[in-house]
Order: sequence, then structure tokens, then C-alpha cells
Amino acid sequence: MAESKTLRLAGGAQGFNWLPVFAAEEQGLFDRAGLNVEYLRLGSVDKATTAVLNGEADLAITPPEGAIASFLSGGPLRIVASNSERLPMSLVVRPGLSELSDLKGGRIGTSSLTEGTSLYTRPLLASAGLTYPGDYEFVLAGVHTTRWEALKRGEIDAAPQPAPWNFLAAREGFGLLGEIADVIPQIIFAAVIGSGPWLADNRDIVRRLVRALAQAHSFVNDPVNDTVTLPIYQRITTPDSPDLAARGLQYTRDLGMWPAGLRVSSRALDTTIDIMVQAGLMQPEHRVAARDAVEPWFTQDA
Repeated sequence: MAESKTLRLAGGAQGFNWLPVFAAEEQGLFDRAGLNVEYLRLGSVDKATTAVLNGEADLAITPPEGAIASFLSGGPLRIVASNSERLPMSLVVRPGLSELSDLKGGRIGTSSLTEGTSLYTRPLLASAGLTYPGDYEFVLAGVHTTRWEALKRGEIDAAPQPAPWNFLAAREGFGLLGEIADVIPQIIFAAVIGSGPWLADNRDIVRRLVRALAQAHSFVNDPVNDTVTLPIYQRITTPDSPDLAARGLQYTRDLGMWPAGLRVSSRALDTTIDIMVQAGLMQPEHRVAARDAVEPWFTQDA
């Protein structure tokens, strides 16, 4: 067995899209790779990105926009692999709203203004003629679990919510006004990111992690393993609702969320770049350069 190494892995909520990570843990894949994974649950995607930037975490599984922005500004962050490339999300709205256009002047909950959910919501609302800023505002309401609480308290009018929380919201009388995947079929939802200098010094550790996670992706993508996979998914999503968990897992997997070998697909990367340009987070002339934020060698032999 390879020499055991401790790896500090950060994330925001460490929820549904982390299913392969926790499957790898429970199936002993990290142990066999000689890895002791220390989980840093930081409560927001921005904090996970910052933790890698500051050296408080070795790697993070988080939206890729922060890493791309860092790279383009001469910073150290890089994309190592793709954790997930589909968006199993619905736009959940408070009772009484029936059309996307009803959200004009509304408050949309998000976890970040520069990464993740706010960027995904804009194209859906644009399909109803709503533009940002001007027609609605974003409210920093945290990750999906705290957004759900904010929705129930009436602090926000809508929020993009992943499966199975979208189904939970519908059961509780909230409306679902559109699927994010309908307007963004494929995108890097979450990437494995790291700092260039750390990656250079720890290539073997990163390759061990990617190989273990590649096995885990294959495992959770195969329904034959659901006797193992579904209880993990239920634990990290809706512990008290096995029916919602089963529905959420099937919905998410049917979309093809977890890419084989954690490889970053060209289509998903291009969409991420396009969304960043549309949101004013990147200049159009930097499209080609942004692709070099990906370090491909870690997934080439996964």
C-alpha cells in the first residue's frame, strides 16, 4: 500500500454532489489509495475557494469560477478534475407565484454572487425577459439547506434548489418554475480545485485521489450498487425521507451528473466560460486563455 497521506478537502455544503466522495470513503477506496481525507465543511462555495487560496485546505470541491478568475488574474488556483457536470436543480418559488415573470422585483436566494447558483439562475430568468441587475436582486442566503430555511421564513421569493430539496419544496406547497438543466444542459457544476504550487509538490497524492474518485464515480453511476449508494445519498440529503432520496438519486443520475474519470469535458468547460462572460466575470477576449486553468494530467490515467 502507498504511504498514507492526509489530505484536507474543503467544500461548501458537502451535500448531494459529494455522493462519490462519501461512497469512496465507505468502500475503502481512500484507504486503499493511502489517503486519510480530512473534510472541511465551510458553509459557502466562496469560503471553500478561499480556503485553498489561503492554504487552509489542500483541495476543494466547489464551483470552478473562482479558480478560473484566479488563473486569469495571474493567481495560483487551477482546476484538477470535474466532480459534476449537470445541474439537477429547479427554481423553487414561494406560494402564490405562477410565472417566472412574477419574479420581477423579487429576491433570489444564492450562495454566492460570483460562483455557482447566481450564475445558473440568470439564464433561466432571462428566458422570461428578466435581466440582472434591474429586474430582481440576489440575496446571499447560503447553501441549499439554508436557502430552504430562508424560503420557508419568507426572506426570499425564490431560490435554485437541487434534488431532492426541489421535490421536498413542491411537497410543502412551493412552486417549481423551470429546470436549470433546460437552459444549461451541461456545465462544470463543481470542480476539484487546487493551488498550482501545492499541486506541483503533491502530484502523487492528487493522482491517488482522482483515481479513487474515478472508481467511486463508476460505482455510484451503476444502479446495481444502490443498496450501498442510496443510503449514503439519503444520509446527506433527506435523512427522514427515503422516498425523496430515491427520487432525487434517480433524477440526478439520469441527468448524467458524475462524469466518468472526472474528466473535464470541452462542452462543460465552454459553457462555464460562456456563463462567466455573460455575468461580466470575464472579458470575452479571455475565453481561450481561460481553458488553460485546467490541469489535465491528473485525469488522463484515472
